[in-house]
Amino acid sequence: MFRKPVGIVCLVLTLGAVGGTMVGYQLRAQVPAPLVISQEPLSYRAIAKQVLPAVVSIEARGKVVAQHKPTDGPRSKSFDDSRIPEEFRKLLENFQKQPGGTWKFFDESPNPLPEQPRRASGSGFVIDPKGIIVTNNHVVRDAEQVTVYLQDGRKLVSHDIKTDPKTDLAIVRVQSKDSLPSLSWGNSDAMEIGDRVLAVGSPFGFKGSMSAGIVSGKGRSLGINAYDDFVQTDAAINPGNSGGPLVNLEGKVIGINTAIRTQSGGSQGVGMAIASNAAKTIIDQLIQQGSVHRGYLGVQVRVLPSEVAARLRVPNQTGVVVANVMPNTPAARAGIQAGDVLTTVAKASVATPAALQRIIAAQPAGTSVEVTVFRDGQEKRLPVKIEELPASSSPVLSPTPANPPENQAGIRLDRLGIELRDLTPTMAQQLRYTEKTGVIVASVDAGSMAAEAGLQRNSLIVKVDNQAVQSAADAKAALERASLENGILLQVKLPDQGVAYVMIQASK
Repeated sequence: MFRKPVGIVCLVLTLGAVGGTMVGYQLRAQVPAPLVISQEPLSYRAIAKQVLPAVVSIEARGKVVAQHKPTDGPRSKSFDDSRIPEEFRKLLENFQKQPGGTWKFFDESPNPLPEQPRRASGSGFVIDPKGIIVTNNHVVRDAEQVTVYLQDGRKLVSHDIKTDPKTDLAIVRVQSKDSLPSLSWGNSDAMEIGDRVLAVGSPFGFKGSMSAGIVSGKGRSLGINAYDDFVQTDAAINPGNSGGPLVNLEGKVIGINTAIRTQSGGSQGVGMAIASNAAKTIIDQLIQQGSVHRGYLGVQVRVLPSEVAARLRVPNQTGVVVANVMPNTPAARAGIQAGDVLTTVAKASVATPAALQRIIAAQPAGTSVEVTVFRDGQEKRLPVKIEELPASSSPVLSPTPANPPENQAGIRLDRLGIELRDLTPTMAQQLRYTEKTGVIVASVDAGSMAAEAGLQRNSLIVKVDNQAVQSAADAKAALERASLENGILLQVKLPDQGVAYVMIQASK
């Protein structure tokens, strides 16, 4: 008969000091530590009772407009998107052309009849018991009047609306004799993939609805602007949910429901909510100032690849590459240079371009902060005085011009699959380089190591393994000396796109 084991028995041999003989045995049973399993609630009723009283339905009335002529495509069948901010509308049009569905930003009523006021509807939540409601900008954009419906049946009308189109956030102030039930902000950074969340709002007009799901992703960007920071969830989000809260199991707001990826027009398990930590700063400014004032540094930056960070010996291998420094900006005055790796701002670590944008945007104009950059193997700390973001700032990176290099003899490097030429003044003018001399990549062979590494035709090679090169002959000699097994690090410039790093390495 076999007995069920109760643990793992470990035999420990103790050697005596006399003659090196074995003088005893020690038996010790090791009992494994119990597995701790998080207990999910059997019901979310307690959270619903806590959250629902503070969630509102919103109806927004705009100016009287003439009827829109229906257009081809699925958007004309679902809603009139003329109230959606231009950057959001462009995103919708872009995704309409792609397979797999579209992003839908809610919530607009069908095309209005002639001479009828435009209407939109959505959700929101009370963040201040004195009567401040958070919602999406696209729910209340251009509204002349907003009607707020509370869960207890009260109806409040407001004309006091403040918006921030860049983040699709807005607040509505309402007047109430009594203090309103409210929600508090949660920490979206503390949420992890797999954590339970609840989406609350008025999908399809069904007020006080709640759906459950998990955090499916964090730090998502829809490519709308530099301030995107979405929590992805599979909790059902549908038309009418926009502006409603995404809450954790403590009933705290960790996101504002904004968009879904859909083929059918309804929820398909990919919803986006603006992260609470990104929203809170914006909402605070709308409450206190009525508008949003963002800090400005004046740089264009790129992602820092891990292999480049390792080769440059960047501390913690974390930072972003400064591609361009705009003239007459805080960055230029502080001495930041293209090619620098920017690692911290105001002691906050910078891991991505989006993180840098958010950190800078949160700095009030006139604030002096310390920026740390890594340049030529050395760390430099530079004081920077932040300015307010101009109305037109971040220039769009232009595509590389297709002008062919001049018909001159080039230098082939077959093992890399490239041809190099000396940059001439005429070629520099064609390619919009300020430099008059240098090393131009005349061609890149398809499927070559250089192509696989991302080296582009018409790139200007500035350094090879951190050593400056001035001519095609210089670059050839440096590239032939370098080790493909260890990887060759190139610092290059791209027409109108600034500095980038390219690591060319043989396959291992």
